[in-house]
Amino acid sequence: MIEVHSKALQQSIHIDRIINQVSGRQPGPTVIFFGGIHGNEPAGVFALHEVLKNIEQDNTLQRGTVVGIAGNLSALPHGVRYRDVDLNRIWTEERLRKTDHNASQAAAMEMVEQHELLHLLKEILSKNNGPFYFIDLHTTSSTTTPFITLNDTIINRKFAMQFKVPVILGIEEHLEGPLLSYINEWGYISIGFEAGQHNDLESIFNHRDFITKVMEVVGMLGEPLTTRKGYPEVFYEITYRHLVKEGDQFKMCHGFQNFQEIATGQLLASHNGEWIEAKEDGIIFMPLYQDQGDEGYFLISKVAARYLKLSLIIRCLHLDSWLTWLPGIRWRDELKRTLVVNKRVARFFAKDFLHLMGYRVRQIDGDHLIATKRENRTANRAYRKEVWLRK
Repeated sequence: MIEVHSKALQQSIHIDRIINQVSGRQPGPTVIFFGGIHGNEPAGVFALHEVLKNIEQDNTLQRGTVVGIAGNLSALPHGVRYRDVDLNRIWTEERLRKTDHNASQAAAMEMVEQHELLHLLKEILSKNNGPFYFIDLHTTSSTTTPFITLNDTIINRKFAMQFKVPVILGIEEHLEGPLLSYINEWGYISIGFEAGQHNDLESIFNHRDFITKVMEVVGMLGEPLTTRKGYPEVFYEITYRHLVKEGDQFKMCHGFQNFQEIATGQLLASHNGEWIEAKEDGIIFMPLYQDQGDEGYFLISKVAARYLKLSLIIRCLHLDSWLTWLPGIRWRDELKRTLVVNKRVARFFAKDFLHLMGYRVRQIDGDHLIATKRENRTANRAYRKEVWLRK
């Protein structure tokens, strides 16, 4: 058991890895919430502690099971993002193999955390009913309205649309090893919810209401309990990530808010003694106002509704099946989930085109792209009977 402190509430609570687990009177879906994957983000932990305690005491959960999991137990008591490595950047197959073989001798505290979390997740999946939903609760170092991040699968997109907040598509393309990208590979709905600034009281309230809203949407509760207003439903995609390496001196200019519009030539930050100016008009996303973190800021742009509709049609018709007939494009292996694209041959294959077809794109060298399909790993069948999907 650890002690977690909230600056917003000026309170502390004691929690275990499982903050709480509550089952309803009837079988139904299983919703797994993560709070505190980053140790300086206690708002999700406090919200889970309160909401799950209330539904347990009031016996209001009618169907299914809800589980609240505390993420980085080694960092949460200290109020730091992480102790050794970022727990939300190590969920890759290579890292997991190392963790699995050397968990007891892991050099990084977060590798032990990862091993324990993975074991717990497998146990939850084996002992509970589906469909399964995974929700990762976060906050930001800058002021922000709530928003959702997700791997861009159609079913993730449809689920996120139930909550009337801005949605950021494809962030996994710019991050190495986030937890939800790994879970998405299992074929489950998985989204992240950012509630506000780390130490803002409103962030706890937003988390609390979002947790309740998720349970309402999947039919675990009876009467609707949330009262807070929604935000404009807008989709964005990330166009640029400013990387901050270990040992770099990075300082964001004061006063930027999430989703703030910026102008060409505007000073954004200082990086290793050099000023960074905006090269074009845009929207700044998640500016870094804390000591730990690999991303100084992102730039985002709005995604047109017609683009979303077109991508839905293309993916539903499986139009990507003919791609390997084209010169310069081949499957990487027999699983036929990942394409290798030679840009010198297939010059017309821009990232935007691959995104339309549902692929996550990474550049491995100057001439080649690796494009991994998201849709064929999502077990849509498990969610077909869900009420929210049929609305």
